[in-house]
Amino acid sequence: MNYYEEAMGMKEELIHQRRDFHAHPETAWTEFRTTSIIATELEKLGYEVKMGSEVLDDSARMLVPDEKTLKQCAQRAIKEGANPVLVDRMKGGMTGCVGIMHFAKPGKTVALRFDIDSLFVAEDPAPSHRPSALGFQSCHPGLMHACGHDGHATIGLAVARLVAAHKDRMAGTLKICFQPGEEGVVGAKSMVQSGIVDDVDYFISGHIGLGDYNDGSLVCMTKGFLATDKLDAEFSGVPSHAGAEPEKGKNALLAAAQAAISLHTISRHSGGSSRINVGVLEAGTGRNVVPANGLIKFETRGETAEINDFMAKEAKRMCRAAAMLYDVDVKITPRGSATSSNSSREMGEEIYSLVEPLNVYQHVVKEQKVSGSEDCCYFMSRVQEHGGQAVYMLYGTKEAAGHHQSDFDFNEDVLPRTAATIAMLVEHFGNKEE
Repeated sequence: MNYYEEAMGMKEELIHQRRDFHAHPETAWTEFRTTSIIATELEKLGYEVKMGSEVLDDSARMLVPDEKTLKQCAQRAIKEGANPVLVDRMKGGMTGCVGIMHFAKPGKTVALRFDIDSLFVAEDPAPSHRPSALGFQSCHPGLMHACGHDGHATIGLAVARLVAAHKDRMAGTLKICFQPGEEGVVGAKSMVQSGIVDDVDYFISGHIGLGDYNDGSLVCMTKGFLATDKLDAEFSGVPSHAGAEPEKGKNALLAAAQAAISLHTISRHSGGSSRINVGVLEAGTGRNVVPANGLIKFETRGETAEINDFMAKEAKRMCRAAAMLYDVDVKITPRGSATSSNSSREMGEEIYSLVEPLNVYQHVVKEQKVSGSEDCCYFMSRVQEHGGQAVYMLYGTKEAAGHHQSDFDFNEDVLPRTAATIAMLVEHFGNKEE
């Protein structure tokens, strides 16, 4: 029996697993239940499971919820079936885990990455939305797996299962990284800075959808992810009565508004594409009060890390200049980041040559350019900097709606097909000769 036949035999179990994850979404650094389920399954399969500070650099984590929220989410996870012992190992929101298996035959070190977090999206309750119609919609109000990470976690566990069942075919070492906090690009940097992929020869990750290809398609490598920084600028001034003593006030609203406009005047970069966007501006308390506080939430992006660094540096300068202009203070806080990266062409072409002749996909695409940002680029860049190769694939599937929408859903046929492909690639690259 080959991997595809075996994976199809697991299809109903994978669907059940995906729907369980879908019904219990957890956002960045609160993935206690999700991680507990994954870690428990990995241990049953014979993997060494690393968690907490073993796989996360705490100093690199961003947007970690406050202690009260973390405690509430941990208690919720235990109530919903998480192992209390494993939850305790995730104190402080140190969620996510890595499963490691060393095989008897010497070979290469292969790493896989699957993101596991959900979004702050309220799920569509309409009967036309399949999760709502079939009863596996989110049971956590305001949270939803609206980007397919429930499917990614399921695929990762399916790969772990297929590989463990065929250890005799494998060589070298496999590391399966289940990463917290991809949404908002706040998690990968922390996991990468732990050093967990520094010895990796071949790295594979990917995403459900994100392309023009529907069911039965595979994109073997991608390029074009933009580096990005997510930033908050908080302006602090002095309040005063706008009618009686306006001269005693220092207007933080005007400083924030000035910064919001000025940010969009930053020069474009000759080295490639660049982006900037102010998405939120909040300020003021009343029409007759000189505003003492102002907040803007914005992001920069660049075709390369260098271009994004230029945009971010200029953006910070603009915010400080606006604060100086209105004689107020400003605090700039990072809220997420990702670097840029492209797939290793040699590895991507090799995957294409392996998959295309198998006739398990209707459409095998060698390469596609993507837009937006992905913190998986931290993994890819780290592996490539240490002499390894990395690819980011796209797993084609029909979607009910676009990513991050309240009625997002996907064709679950993608689960076994993708798991089988990745298991095959683990065998191939682990056994690869120099």
